Amino acid sequence: MEIISVFDMFKIGIGPSSSHTLGPWKAGNSFIDDIKSITPIHQIKTIEVHLYGSLALTGLGHGTDIAVLLGLSGKNPETISLEDVQNIPQQVYSSNTLYLNEEHLITFNKIQHLVFHFDKSLPFHPNGMRFFAWNYDDNLVASEYYYSVGGGFITKGTEVTDLKTTVPPFYCDTADELQNHCEKHRMSISKLVLENEKTWRSEAETKARIWEVWKTMRDCVYRGCHTDGQLPGGLNVKRRAASINKRLLGKTTYHDYHDWIDTIQDLDCSFQQIMKWISCFAMAVNEENAGFGRVVTSPTNGAAGVIPAVLHYYICFAKEQATKEDIIKFLLTASEIGALFKKKATISAAMGGCQAEIGVSSAMAAAALTERLGGTVDQALQAAEIAMEHHLGMTCDPIGGLVQVPCIERNSMGAIKAIMATNIALDTDITTAKVSLDEVIKTMWETALDMNHKYKETSQGGLATNVRVAEC
Repeated sequence: MEIISVFDMFKIGIGPSSSHTLGPWKAGNSFIDDIKSITPIHQIKTIEVHLYGSLALTGLGHGTDIAVLLGLSGKNPETISLEDVQNIPQQVYSSNTLYLNEEHLITFNKIQHLVFHFDKSLPFHPNGMRFFAWNYDDNLVASEYYYSVGGGFITKGTEVTDLKTTVPPFYCDTADELQNHCEKHRMSISKLVLENEKTWRSEAETKARIWEVWKTMRDCVYRGCHTDGQLPGGLNVKRRAASINKRLLGKTTYHDYHDWIDTIQDLDCSFQQIMKWISCFAMAVNEENAGFGRVVTSPTNGAAGVIPAVLHYYICFAKEQATKEDIIKFLLTASEIGALFKKKATISAAMGGCQAEIGVSSAMAAAALTERLGGTVDQALQAAEIAMEHHLGMTCDPIGGLVQVPCIERNSMGAIKAIMATNIALDTDITTAKVSLDEVIKTMWETALDMNHKYKETSQGGLATNVRVAEC
């Protein structure tokens, strides 16, 4: 039984990858706790980190090395300043020392103490890593395996470390169970999730925390729509969201996020212009993600732009006046759909390809938008099914191991597919539907198992090998 909260699906962190950045970062944080349970931290002389499988093959492009250093430094991905994200690793590399948990200076050499095993994988999951700690007598005092299993979730051996133990009243493993609970108790999906969250905190606290998640999303969209330049990593990918925003708004002036949204809402947009705005919103987030900005896993960093883009479509073009409650309910519904995929399939591209990231985020957004536009529970689940059905088999083949090409554009496509899935579901007689959400989740997992490993976030196939670029 895997018990997942809305805040397991939506985690605030730093880009560019939830599995390759946020997960290793949290593993570094966790290893500090492991050390402290064994010996005083000031007795540690040095630490060694070994990265395996997909973490090694695309780790440099995903900032895995940076994340490990920040985790061992004791930094919190939710609160760290964006300047420290760049400055701390540079200080470690230039001085060959690391300030462990901001308490104790240890020896740390990039080449000797951060080892990439490009030709080895650990058996439990492709995103495996192992940490070692030695004392001043050169004795090994701590050693632990960690696995980053997607969406910022980590496991320690085979023990899941992020999940809850108290069973909520309306626990669901499948879409069928979710639908039955909603029908029996005459609840929407968002209401069911809110009731489940009361298992761990008050309704007021849950809503307040969801609002913080939303504010991070909206700020990320706004930053991305107003930041020019090139993305780091060597591909020389130019940011496009800001220029799209300027072209769509012309010489219109505004002062902040709310003023900006009011300006967009006042536009008389054609269908083509609305499509451009959706693309702009999505790419803004993933350009921020690729630039080591602060984003929300939705359910992953690589797919972080889909849900904010669809939510901004809802706010700007689909709802005359979206309220705070509307936005909270949107995210509650989306989280439950993501949890179903996490339980019965995967949200890790290293396990399932890009269908596990963009496909899942598109399904999450489709269900949430459908409910907000007045759809029934049946229609929301059908929208999620339609969205995933048309992402089945999508590979993860990032060029240069960077979450840039084709990842940024794929968020735009995932957002537009989610909106189309909503429109289809709202105009469909659900009793005639041929495929259920549970069936498409099962199919997605079977497809993931059949998929060749080189298409699972290794940069060893697809566009990553067929597109000729300079070494990153």
